[in-house]
Amino acid sequence: MVLNLYLDLLNPSCRSVYIFARRNQITFEMIPVDLMKAQHRSEDFVKINPFMKVPVLTDESFILRESIAILIYLCRRYRAPDYWYPADARRCARVDEFLAWGELNLKRQCNKFLWMKLLIPHFFKCDVPESKVEEATVELTRTLGVLVKKFLQNKAFLVGERLTLADLVALEDVVQALSSGYNIIENRPLIQRWRGRVESTLGQMLCDEVHEHIMTLKNAPPLTSDMVRTFDTKRDMLL
Repeated sequence: MVLNLYLDLLNPSCRSVYIFARRNQITFEMIPVDLMKAQHRSEDFVKINPFMKVPVLTDESFILRESIAILIYLCRRYRAPDYWYPADARRCARVDEFLAWGELNLKRQCNKFLWMKLLIPHFFKCDVPESKVEEATVELTRTLGVLVKKFLQNKAFLVGERLTLADLVALEDVVQALSSGYNIIENRPLIQRWRGRVESTLGQMLCDEVHEHIMTLKNAPPLTSDMVRTFDTKRDMLL
């Protein structure tokens, strides 16, 4: 039996799945899907995921196409330590609460910030209206405030004193915004210390390895004209 994970580590959800699998010594085959080359739109990939998104998990004939479902499946399938996704109903509900909020808020705002600050100017050679950049910055600032006041508070991790899936997913979203080249947590010491604890718990070498590609994205070559056309829709949605 071979567990396949279709991933691009430029994507925060893919990084969460990859780090979880590595951290829990789950044997898998990584099948790269290069988003920058629009491989998620290829005929072969669309057969696996008609939504044209990564990550995707295949376990024999079983296919999962959503990152949170993949993480929970891996927890249960490979009996990961309980702290990741607790059996206790209330602790588990707190993890679920963050994951639901994070998908609609933290992930969205961090990704939008990256597009506004780096992807559109660098890859599309297109000026972003200052009002749009300011809007994205304000929204991300507000979202990080909620992350601290509602979830982190004075705890070591988002749900308590142990690392959970919530921390792993949140870390990768924050790293997505940081990869823009702007230190959005510079004046947020609680988030800085939380990030340090999460990366130390996961393993600093593993985190550095996984983050290397996204953190050097600003050095990547411009997109080809075909690739630009592929991503025009995303750019137009933001502008």
